[in-house]
Amino acid sequence: MTERDGPMSRVSRRHLLRGGASVLAATALSTRSASALGRMAGTPDTVVNVVDLGAVGDGRADDSGAFEAAYSYAAARVSGGVGRVVIEIPAGEYLITRPHALLNGVAPPRPASGLRFSGAGRRMTSLVFRPDSGPGSFLCRNQDVWSNLSFERLQFRSATPGASFFDSYSTGQAQDYRFSECEWMGEWEYGLALSGTDTNSEMRWEACRVGGRYRRAFLYSGLTREGQQDPNDQDQFLNYWFTDMKVEYEWGNFLEFPYGGSIACRGGSYIITDRRPQSPEYGTTSTFFRFPVARHHDSVQRFHAQDIRFEVRNPDVVVIDCVWNSGTVHFSDCDDTAFAYRDFSADVRPHRYTVGPRGPLVRYDSCQLVGRHEYRPAAAPDPLPVLARYDMCLLRSHTARDFVVAAGTDPVPFVQFVDCVDEGNTSEASRPATPSSPSTPPPCLAPGQSPSPSPAPNPTPGTPTPSPEPTPEPSPASAPVPQPATTPAAGPAAAPGTPDAPLPDTGRTDCSSPPRKAP
Repeated sequence: MTERDGPMSRVSRRHLLRGGASVLAATALSTRSASALGRMAGTPDTVVNVVDLGAVGDGRADDSGAFEAAYSYAAARVSGGVGRVVIEIPAGEYLITRPHALLNGVAPPRPASGLRFSGAGRRMTSLVFRPDSGPGSFLCRNQDVWSNLSFERLQFRSATPGASFFDSYSTGQAQDYRFSECEWMGEWEYGLALSGTDTNSEMRWEACRVGGRYRRAFLYSGLTREGQQDPNDQDQFLNYWFTDMKVEYEWGNFLEFPYGGSIACRGGSYIITDRRPQSPEYGTTSTFFRFPVARHHDSVQRFHAQDIRFEVRNPDVVVIDCVWNSGTVHFSDCDDTAFAYRDFSADVRPHRYTVGPRGPLVRYDSCQLVGRHEYRPAAAPDPLPVLARYDMCLLRSHTARDFVVAAGTDPVPFVQFVDCVDEGNTSEASRPATPSSPSTPPPCLAPGQSPSPSPAPNPTPGTPTPSPEPTPEPSPASAPVPQPATTPAAGPAAAPGTPDAPLPDTGRTDCSSPPRKAP
């Protein structure tokens, strides 16, 4: 650039280059964007509106330059490691064709904390990403530069099948992302792909909608980069929270974590509406929660799902497939029985685990469950301890006896059911003893029952019951002293000459004669 460029030249030096934008990106700025940045150069503005930088928002004009300018300005305003800018995106449909136009976090600057992208509403403000090619093209990238990133009230839509939303690489800096009232649509390879060796942690999604299609997964943790020596370093990727979500997409995986973990999903509806096209790695299966690697560092293998309604619309839908060799998996007050009326539902296996001597420990509390659950015991020299427990659950399709499928193990001693209701009314472990038929009176009176005498043995229909007192009533003077409080167990009428003292309670409820039905 030359001095005749005037304000543009000064903005490029003070903001674009210091913010880490390349000279190529700077020259790509529209005249309107350059003019706006020139006016803002000497002002302390903390909010930058992309429309002021030349964005049109009509879905046809390419607004990539306006978004690149907005990010460059925000990067230039980092002071003392803290960001100072909110990028405001009004209602409209903004076409973006260049990768990394929304966020291009490459060093310098390093490090930076605090950048917010704010829209008017998740369908009111729509960012349409249409790069020339899909795989390998990301709308955002953060290469160990930013923490404390916030996206709110925005829709992101892939118009090029196989493009990806966010590439997050971290060796310790990238962390603390928050998505609030956002939506994803279109066909993506990755929603967010996490890679690196440390952090990439503490990420939160609140009241968001995940739609579209995913060739791999919406959130993929543990993408191994070329030259990475130990993928288990990515087990430092921890703490992901999903609250009040509407996860309703066509096919693909929602969460796939080869590495990393400690995940909590609370509230919402999780639905897969279609079948995945045939894939070499996944077949036609789509999985909400996929944890495909056994060995991890401590404190990583933890998953919790609570108050979620799942829909298993076809046999290729899997809720969870976990091969962890330790850790905990907990479902509380969840329901996947919405399609239990369909013919295929009894045979589906939407929950699948590989288990070994150290787990994972699996627990279901107050859940309503369809189909069967599959447990694949890992090779072990000794019988497995109790690893799975179902407490006060409804087993919609089967009895507890045949609810669990475990290869080579029948019955399955490492799975327990406590106070569950199943297809046979109650689970084996909690089924009470069968009560006596109402038409068959008990042969003897148990403690606490009415003291009225039982019918005599071998009654003849139509014949009055004989009196149980064959001998005269003893006089009051010779009557025994009444026994306190307890009622003696009833027995046959006393024979003449037998003392009238109560018999000891031996716990027997049977009589000397076999009972018969009353007339």
